[in-house]
Amino acid sequence: MTGEALLPCDGTMTLTLDAVPDALAVFERLLAAIDWQAETISLFGKAVPVPRLVAWHGDAAYTYSGIRHQPAAWTPDLLALKNICEGVVHTRFNSVLLNLYRDGRDGMGWHADDEPELGSDPVIASLSLGSTRTFHVKHRSKPLKLAIPLTPGSCLVMESHWLHRVAKTARPTETRINLTYRQIG
Repeated sequence: MTGEALLPCDGTMTLTLDAVPDALAVFERLLAAIDWQAETISLFGKAVPVPRLVAWHGDAAYTYSGIRHQPAAWTPDLLALKNICEGVVHTRFNSVLLNLYRDGRDGMGWHADDEPELGSDPVIASLSLGSTRTFHVKHRSKPLKLAIPLTPGSCLVMESHWLHRVAKTARPTETRINLTYRQIG
């Protein structure tokens, strides 16, 4: 599997299509087996529900948006997907953040995955299962933007500090699971 290079400067981002064999079956197993959590964050002093469900698995705790996540144990599917990611990017990962986008009303705002636990040059492998959603990236200081459709079974590898998001949409959208494998610590 070889990925398509996407960024014109300041980091790398590659997309490998069909990285996950039998992606639909894996999606259905994860949807049923993962203990999905609804979370609330504080924005400007107000408690706001996170617009997606999440789960954290692996070997290390992780803090983002002021929420400390203690890891749940690896499952056989999560370990198999970890092996796929490590094969694509030739990097070891010790944790995975799972996001469940129930429909187009769920999303993720602009962010850069630049928490201290990820180190100065983090590598993140992002697997998509279920419905296709558009992944938006933009450069921090240059007028550069991309919109990348993340199809079921694809693996996006990010080695950059570009901002990125999965925007909410009014278009009819089915359920999607995104897994972002990381090295914490």
